[in-house]
Amino acid sequence: MFPGFYNAGIAIYQVLVRAAAPFNKKARQWIDGRRNWSDNLSQKLANNKNPIVWFHAASLGEFEQGRPVIEAFRLNYPDHKILLTFFSPSGYEVRKNYDGADWVMYLPADTPHNARTFVATVKPVLVFFIKYEFWFNYLRELTVTNIPVISFSAIFRPDQLFFKPYGGFYRKLLTYFSHILVQNQESVDLLKSIGVNSVTLAGDTRFDRVAQVASAKKDIPVARLFKEQKPVLVVGSAWPDDMDVLIPFINQFSQPLKVIIAPHEIQDHDIEKWRRELIKSSIRFSQTQDSAFDLFTLAEFDVLFIDNVGMLSSLYQYGEFAYIGGAFKQGLHNILEAATFGMPLFFGPEYQKFQEAVDLVKEGAAFPIGNTSELNAAFDKEYQDRSVSSSVSRRYVQRNVGATAQVMEVVKQLIDK
Repeated sequence: MFPGFYNAGIAIYQVLVRAAAPFNKKARQWIDGRRNWSDNLSQKLANNKNPIVWFHAASLGEFEQGRPVIEAFRLNYPDHKILLTFFSPSGYEVRKNYDGADWVMYLPADTPHNARTFVATVKPVLVFFIKYEFWFNYLRELTVTNIPVISFSAIFRPDQLFFKPYGGFYRKLLTYFSHILVQNQESVDLLKSIGVNSVTLAGDTRFDRVAQVASAKKDIPVARLFKEQKPVLVVGSAWPDDMDVLIPFINQFSQPLKVIIAPHEIQDHDIEKWRRELIKSSIRFSQTQDSAFDLFTLAEFDVLFIDNVGMLSSLYQYGEFAYIGGAFKQGLHNILEAATFGMPLFFGPEYQKFQEAVDLVKEGAAFPIGNTSELNAAFDKEYQDRSVSSSVSRRYVQRNVGATAQVMEVVKQLIDK
C-alpha cells in the first residue's frame, strides 16, 4: 500500500511542477532539464568503457557537502568515471559545468520505470546519496541489482518518520543502504534502535570542504579596500526576514563597523529597497566594476551589497563577525564557511536542526537572535571582546575535519572487495 501511495505522490508532484512551469522559473528548469533524459543519457554514455560511480545531491548545499568525497574518489580511483545528479535547479544550474564529474544531469523523477531505466543505462558500480536523499524506487532498484549504496553526512532525529510506530515504509528505505555514515552519536543510536547496524560515526564532510575553501581563499580587492582596517560584519545568504532585523541594527549601531551583505537571492528591487531603508551610506559591488569608479573611495561607504554569486566563502576572511541568514523560516545556511575564519556567529532562532549550530551555541561561539533588540544585546557584548568566541569557532572546525577519510575507508571496503 505504501509504495502505491508513494508513487502516486511522485506523479502528483510532477503534475504540480508542470502546472507551475509557465509561471515559475525553477519549475520550468525542473521540467526542461529532464526532457528526453533517457535518450540524452544513453548518448552521453554510448562510448564509455570505464566503471561508473554515481553521486546524487539534492541541491547546491548537499553538493558542497559531497564535493570533498567526489574529489577524493577521483584522486583514489582515476580509472572510474563519475556521474553527478541533482534534484533541484538551484544545484544543477550552478554546478552543471563542474569539472570534477564526467557527466552532470538532473535526477529523473523517482518512478519505477525511470529508476529501472536509469540504473540499467548507467550500471553504476557504487552509488553515493548525500545527506537527506531517500528515493524509494531508485534504492529498491539498486538493491535488486546488487549495487552498493552509501549515504554520508546523514543526520537523524527522533521526530523523523523512520522512528515512528507507523514508519515501517520509511524504515525499509534505510535497509537498502550498504552503509550509512552519520554526523553524531544520536544518529548512530537511533539507527541501531531500529536494527540498522551498518553505521559509522564519521562526522560532517562540510568541515573538510570549508577547510579546503579557507586554505584556497581568493583575495577580493573591493572588499579589502572597503574594510579599511575597520571591523566588518559579513552577512551571508540574507533573506528579507533577516534584513528586517539587520537594517534597524545597522542604522542604530554607533561604533565603527563596516557591513558586507550577500543576499541569498540577487533581486534588484530588494537590494534597492534595503538601500533606501538604510541611514548609512551603501554601494553595490557591481557599481565598483565601472571603469570610471575610483576604488579608493570605497572606504567612504558603510555598507557593501554583493550583487553576484560565488564569492561569499572568500568574503568571510575580511570579517570579524558573521550573521548567517535563513534561520527565521527558510533554513539556516552554511555557518561553517564563516566559523573556519574564527569569529562570533549570529543567526535567527530556528537553528535546532543544524548540528553545527547547536554545537557552537552550546560552546558560546554562536548566538541565536529573534529580533533587533536581541541582536543589539548579543552583538554589543561580542564587539567589546570577541576573543573567546573567535577561537572557539576556529577550533571547532579544525577538530572536526576528517569525515572524508572515513567515507573513503568504507569505499575501499566496498569497491575493492
